Order: sequence, then structure tokens, then C-alpha cells
Amino acid sequence: MSSFLEKYWLIIAAVLAVSLITGIVFLAFRLSQLQPVEITLRDSPEYAARGEIYIGGAVARPGIYPLKGDDTLSTIVESAGVSDNADLSKIKIHIPLKGGSIQPQKVNLNRAEAWLLQALPGIGEGKAMAIIDYRNKNGPFRNIDDLRKIEGFGNSILEKIKDFVSLED
Repeated sequence: MSSFLEKYWLIIAAVLAVSLITGIVFLAFRLSQLQPVEITLRDSPEYAARGEIYIGGAVARPGIYPLKGDDTLSTIVESAGVSDNADLSKIKIHIPLKGGSIQPQKVNLNRAEAWLLQALPGIGEGKAMAIIDYRNKNGPFRNIDDLRKIEGFGNSILEKIKDFVSLED
């Protein structure tokens, strides 16, 4: 067998060299015929920023904020004062259907600070402080009717604020 290789090694080497050169030429020809593929990315549609946005959760000032055209998610969230323990990796955005009803923001009578209580209809600085004083002396409100025990609170004020308050502990 070794005498066969010694006799024909030049022919075998030539055949391998020709095969290698033919393969390279074939690949070069095929690659030259490939056309580049153009990929275009569609721009995401611009949404007209208008209206109001509710910000709640782990923020210092939950509430409804006006939405301006140049607002970004960062500026909107920062305007509400993000808490130190807020998880900004999970932000929930809810877009209601047109004509759908928007639930009013509820103010927790057992936890709200004076500035938030003053946002309720018919509640000024004096009544807000009276609510806080009553809460500090008597504990949490168990029913909205407990407000009647505070001087200056009657049926008309309770009627105005009943849809805007909650009593969660």
C-alpha cells in the first residue's frame, strides 16, 4: 500500500489542491451574488399626551396630575415623589376605554394628612385638623358617620365627601 502512495502522491496532492481551489472559487462566487438585506424599523406611533394621569402606590403625593405633551414616564413619577421603598421595576399603567367611568380617588380618613383631607369638597384647614385631632384622640374611624361626632360636620358635608373617602386601616 505504501508503494501505491509513493507512486501517486503527486497526483493525489494535485487532485486535493484542485478540489480546494474549486471550492474556494465556488464559495466566493456564491457570496458575491448575495444581496444585502435592508432592515427598517418602524417608528412607534406618537400618542398625543393630553388629559390627566392618576399616580398612586409608593409615592409621597398620590393623586391626579395633568399630563403635558413633553412629559416622560420619569417626570410624571417624580412629580408624585417616589418613596424610598418603591419598586420602580413594576409600574402599572391602565388606559380606560373611551366613555368609561373613572373611579374617583379615595382619601383614607384613618391615614390621610391634613393637606390631602383639605382636597375633599367642603373640608378646609380647620376641618382637616379637627378630623386628625379626633382620630388621634379616639382611634381610627369605623364608619363615615363617626364624622358627625366632630363639631361642624353635618349631613351636607358627609353627602359631599362620601364618594371620596375610605376607612381602610
